[in-house]
Amino acid sequence: MERIDITVTGRVQGVAFRWYTVQEATRLGLVGWVRNLPDGSVRMVAEGQRPALEALLLWAGHGPDHARVETCRHTWQQATGQYDQFEVTG
Repeated sequence: MERIDITVTGRVQGVAFRWYTVQEATRLGLVGWVRNLPDGSVRMVAEGQRPALEALLLWAGHGPDHARVETCRHTWQQATGQYDQFEVTG
């Protein structure tokens, strides 16, 4: 189990990015959260198996159809095991 922290910028708020992130993360069997940040970016933290996390990272690089991702920064961390589902937190 690993953890990834992803922040995406661009036109990522107001395009259902968080909703689609929950759908994708759940499909991949991941747990964690996604939220809008005051600066207009979206941040997500996910835990699970590395291949599923890599798939989420790849998806986050383009997001849903109406999004226009400019940057997608990420860091890898050790999983904490503190989540039991994937949800919108802000």
